[in-house]
Amino acid sequence: MDERQYVEMDGLGLAEAVRGGEASAAEVLEVARARADRLNPAINAIATRLDERAAERAAGSLSGPFAGVPFLLKDLHQDLVGVPTTAGCRALAGRAATETSTVVERWEDAGLVIFGKTTTPEFGSKGITEAELFGPTRNPWDLERTPGGSSGGSAAAVAARILPVAAASDGGGSIRIPAACTGLVGLKAGRGLVPFGPGESEPLNGLATSGVVSRTVRDTAAMLDVLAGPDAVSAFAPALPERPLSERLEDAPSPLRIGYFTRAALRPTPHPEAVRAVEHAAGLLTSLGHHVEEIAPPHDDARLGRDFLTIWCVHQAIEIERIKRETGCGDDGFELDTRLLAALGRAVGGVELQAADERRSEHIAALARVHETYDLVLTPTLGEPPIRIGALETPALLQRLSELLLRTRTTRVMRVGGVVDQILERNLAWVPYTQLANMTGRPAISLPLHWTPAGLPMGVQLIGRLRSEELLLRLARQLEVAAPWAERRPAMA
Repeated sequence: MDERQYVEMDGLGLAEAVRGGEASAAEVLEVARARADRLNPAINAIATRLDERAAERAAGSLSGPFAGVPFLLKDLHQDLVGVPTTAGCRALAGRAATETSTVVERWEDAGLVIFGKTTTPEFGSKGITEAELFGPTRNPWDLERTPGGSSGGSAAAVAARILPVAAASDGGGSIRIPAACTGLVGLKAGRGLVPFGPGESEPLNGLATSGVVSRTVRDTAAMLDVLAGPDAVSAFAPALPERPLSERLEDAPSPLRIGYFTRAALRPTPHPEAVRAVEHAAGLLTSLGHHVEEIAPPHDDARLGRDFLTIWCVHQAIEIERIKRETGCGDDGFELDTRLLAALGRAVGGVELQAADERRSEHIAALARVHETYDLVLTPTLGEPPIRIGALETPALLQRLSELLLRTRTTRVMRVGGVVDQILERNLAWVPYTQLANMTGRPAISLPLHWTPAGLPMGVQLIGRLRSEELLLRLARQLEVAAPWAERRPAMA
């Protein structure tokens, strides 16, 4: 198989070529590795290469829907026994995983050939991928801009056509944000549908889940078929689709009622390109027979953002203390911003944390009221086009202030002084739309339906009711047929 054939195929297409004898798994892997050798230096998407292990696997007997397809794991919560999972953190570099994650086992059972792990910000805590451990990961559409985060390495690798589909995860938008930044499909499944064992049952209070970024809807659907279903440590057993999701993609949905909004309290004036992205999607949906109309945002996204950040900061504090305890490392094992978030988390009282978590019921009820009238909610995925590398770097003055307050253990001053609000606005204002689906546990998908005049992707997001993964995927496939995107590629690819 030559590279020209390889880059035209999605994951299921490559698997079919291997199954039909057009190419061997080893030959397909060699093309993926060659593209990684040539393209990764420019985008910095791959944190760890596993070439020897991959070659051994590709030479063996493989079965499953993705048998022989090259694959990359995300270097966060996706453990492969004997291989480090750094989570973008210096303190974890070189520390090998002692067991394999349930989702990784399922990917291998599906026949995938894992040849590396992709970059992520430290603990996945930003919507960009610029960990100090690995350096910034760049967007193949514009190397001066971010591919998003925290699954930015996976998205950059897929957008550059190093491989057709890669592992991702989403605790606040980390599948959908990078998919939107790089022109890919990104589905966050509903709460609990994809397991997180064997080490955790419901990470981040149930906000987070695993999935993929891909070029085609059918790859995303088939990957959810592979992953869905509880494991031994799952907190509950959600109802599974009655039949494989990939089997119903060509059944176009009946006319739907879709409500859209672009306004957000965290971004009072929507960016023109975010508005254009939604208006373009609304027009396309209308042309397909769906009823689309503008609605008011159903929730207080500023309140939701603060609740989300409260939960996130507390988990950062827990994570840092656990790693210090297990590795014996000091503060120098972590980035300043991470230590700052953890300090803010330690300053959160138990009542405040419980209140933030319990307010999720209010956000769920607000979204449910909208879904009484509308089948789906449409929003931009991004608040603005992919931002420039370094745009969210903490200003030098705030860095010095943070170091001082951390040394003197007076970080409560930062909360009183409004620093928490600054962090919220700086990190969430450019992506204010994605946390809603995580806080409510609803499925959501980002689709690459719009490009800016400068040639940058701008995804749109669709949020559904509980158990609406099938509907989201069927509508996504209808849109994919009406406005094909899979053949669009950055020049470097």
